[in-house]
Amino acid sequence: MHPYDVIAIVGPTATGKSELADMLAKEAGSCVVSADSMQIYRGLDIGTAKVPPTKRSVEYFGIDIVDIDEPYSAAEYQRYARRHIDAVRAQGVVPVMCGGTGLYVRAALDEMDFPAGEQRNNPVREKWEQFLHQHGAEALHAELAIQDPESAELIDVQNTKRLIRAFEMRAASTSYAEQYRTFRIRTAHYETVYLGLTCARDELYARIERRVDEMMAAGLVDEVRGLIERGLADTYTARHAIGYREIIAHLAGATSLERTVELIRQHTRNYAKRQLTWFRGDPRIQWIDVDARSSSEVLARVHEALDTKIEQPQAAAE
Repeated sequence: MHPYDVIAIVGPTATGKSELADMLAKEAGSCVVSADSMQIYRGLDIGTAKVPPTKRSVEYFGIDIVDIDEPYSAAEYQRYARRHIDAVRAQGVVPVMCGGTGLYVRAALDEMDFPAGEQRNNPVREKWEQFLHQHGAEALHAELAIQDPESAELIDVQNTKRLIRAFEMRAASTSYAEQYRTFRIRTAHYETVYLGLTCARDELYARIERRVDEMMAAGLVDEVRGLIERGLADTYTARHAIGYREIIAHLAGATSLERTVELIRQHTRNYAKRQLTWFRGDPRIQWIDVDARSSSEVLARVHEALDTKIEQPQAAAE
């Protein structure tokens, strides 16, 4: 029997998590549960590095859940992911979770309660989305600083989704700052082995540049143009995805294509830094350096980590 319920592959973007998760799930006769807050949207394919259906060796969950005009929350993801994890575990199989959205990973795998405001069609959310549209991100942040200065101190002015979430939480008689403090308390909902992929910063940035170049070559501009026709520019969450928001601005004439590509690279690098900060704070993660290692070599290192996990209860019994 495995001493764990779930294998979680986490870490910053462009480190090869998806390829590794697919290989591992195929070996185990299992499935992949994606934990990516943008891959949930149908149509956001190239810019989110979604594994194409033709390259999936196993069944995938957590991808293409909602349309681009539908809001989606971590609470909804929690219910969705646990439903599928439980179904797979009931078959005696260990699912492989894969993703870089730290909140989604913790929502699924740790004990985490969400306020009642974490739902669709929330009037508080709609109110502040309208405020953002009319007055901009800086005004939104300034208003939160008046109403909830402690939470405003923790949230970057450009992270408008989180700013609006802070208003929702305040309306539900709690606060983002309070939830932030509770993040340090990690109580497992599932017994999980966490494997983090990492590499040297220069290598990570080089991987990001190659990925952005591949996305552009694969037709990201055309993908965004088609999504705009379906209303992408008028949506709240989906349009903020890295790659999409920059190209929306480019197609509106705000930036050259060359500048747009550089912005996508820059914003992706910044995102990777935030991912590393989030995951580095979790002592449960066993880190695997992917520098100069082939996919098969990384997979072998993963097996070593899993074998160590299996041996731990035996060692304790002795």
